[in-house]
Amino acid sequence: MTLVETTIVAGYTLGDLMLVAAAGFVLLAIAMLYRAIKGPTMQDRVLAVNVLGTNTVVILALLGAALAEPWFLDIALVYALLNFLMAIAISKFTVERGGVI
Repeated sequence: MTLVETTIVAGYTLGDLMLVAAAGFVLLAIAMLYRAIKGPTMQDRVLAVNVLGTNTVVILALLGAALAEPWFLDIALVYALLNFLMAIAISKFTVERGGVI
């Protein structure tokens, strides 16, 4: 018996609870998609896209742990790196001369 198959509460396993948590993060990502589309400023949109990328990494990690599939974690790590590079690239192009970067 693995840790994911361990019964936690009322017959639900740890894997089941991780899948529920992943579904909750999907709902939060859908709510954040509204901010990415309707954000009043460019900074709001950039931050919303960054949060969407982070939510995607968390969802992939939870799915990998819940389903006991290690390749989900590999994809999550690559996606986290791409999300970081995207945030740096967008901030570099949106900051005015003499700004933070």
